[in-house]
Amino acid sequence: MREQIISILEELVPGVDFSEESAALVDDGLLDSFDIVSLVAELAASFDVELGVEDLKAENFNSVDAIAALVEGKRL
Repeated sequence: MREQIISILEELVPGVDFSEESAALVDDGLLDSFDIVSLVAELAASFDVELGVEDLKAENFNSVDAIAALVEGKRL
């Protein structure tokens, strides 16, 4: 799942190596609000999950691991 999320992120934001990026993706400005909206749509389509407004918190998108945890939690 982690590799698929990285692939989605790299398509949305070219030029960033998300497999090596350990910074806070939102806090450091690597992902903006438009990127997050696009990411949510891609995650929903790729993993068959529904993400609601309550999930749109910076901490859920600040790292690949946080995104993976969010998706995994929604799949259960």
